[in-house]
Amino acid sequence: MKKNKPIAGYHMLMILSAVDGKFNGKEDRIIEKWIENEIPVNVNLDRDMEVISALKQDEYMIHFQKCMADFYEDSTEQERNKFLEYAIQLTKADKVITREENIFLDELFNEWTETQL
Repeated sequence: MKKNKPIAGYHMLMILSAVDGKFNGKEDRIIEKWIENEIPVNVNLDRDMEVISALKQDEYMIHFQKCMADFYEDSTEQERNKFLEYAIQLTKADKVITREENIFLDELFNEWTETQL
C-alpha cells in the first residue's frame, strides 16, 4: 500500500465535510472509521490537517482533484468503490446532501468512471 492513497482519501473526506460550511459529529465518526480502516497507525495527520485548514473555499476543488488523481493512481477499482461509499455516507450524515457536496461527489464519480472506460 502506498502512502498517497490513504492520505489522499483523508484529504477528500475532510474537504467533503467542509464544503457545506457545517461539520457534525456523524461526519467525524465516518472520517474516524476511514482512518481506522485505511491509515497506518504510525501516520501523523497533524500536517495534513494544517494543509486542509489553510485552504480557502475556492481552492477546495483544485486540491480535491489532485487528491482524486493520487488516490486513483494507487488504488484498485474495488478500493475506489469502497471510498465512494464512504464519501456518500459522509455527505448523507446530516440527512441533507447540499448542492456543494453534490458537485464534489459528481466530480469524483465522473472522473473515476470516465478514467476506467
